[in-house]
Parts: sequence; structure tokens; C-alpha cells
Amino acid sequence: MALRCFIVDDSPHFLTAAQTLLEREGCAVVGVASTTEEALRRMADADPDVVLVDVNLGSESGFDLAQRFQREATVDQSRVILISTYAEEDLWELLGAAPAAAYLPKSQLSAIAIRRILDGTQDQSGPRSP
Repeated sequence: MALRCFIVDDSPHFLTAAQTLLEREGCAVVGVASTTEEALRRMADADPDVVLVDVNLGSESGFDLAQRFQREATVDQSRVILISTYAEEDLWELLGAAPAAAYLPKSQLSAIAIRRILDGTQDQSGPRSP
């Protein structure tokens, strides 16, 4: 069964590239959004296995969106993966407080990396370790 992914990013170029990459690797991209409100609105119908959320959504924050997912019980934090072009070290403090399964640099985005995070087999320090 294909992994059902939802992607939240304010870059149309990245959304297209990520969707193409993940679908080529056997994932089903069941939705995309570029803003917090759009993501919340589309999430109910999409029923994804995982939500990839860019930490920087233009004038909005992906960290805030992850917190809203948790508060509003829209998505369990074990299914949220924060993504960004920023180095993980630059985001330690924010990642440590984020209700998310992990952080994945955009340059390492792949179906295998997502599955490893969801399965708990990715060898990484994760967002909760300083």
C-alpha cells in the first residue's frame, strides 16, 4: 500500500518537485497546501499517513502549524515531519519543542527517509535532542 503524504510548503516549485519525487518513489501525495489555513482545511479530506511541514511558510510558521495540529487533534505528532533547507543545528531549540516525529532536511527528502522516520528506524538524533 502506498504511503499517503500531505505536503505543506509555501514554494510552488518545491511542492511540484517534492510531489514528483515522492510519487516516482511510490508514495501517493494526497494533498498539498501553501498556508496554515489551507492545510487545516484540506487535511480532513486527505487523511494522510504523514504530513511534511516546512518550518518557514513565508509569513507563517510551520512550528505553529504543528502545534495547531496537536491542539486541534487534526494530526498526531508521530505523523508530522518538519522539513527545511536550514541546517538542523540552526533549529535545535525550536525543533526540541515541536510536536513532530522528526526533522528532515529537504535535500534528504525521499520515500525511504520518510518510512524510516515513521517506522522509528532512522538513525538520527531527532528534534528532541539538543
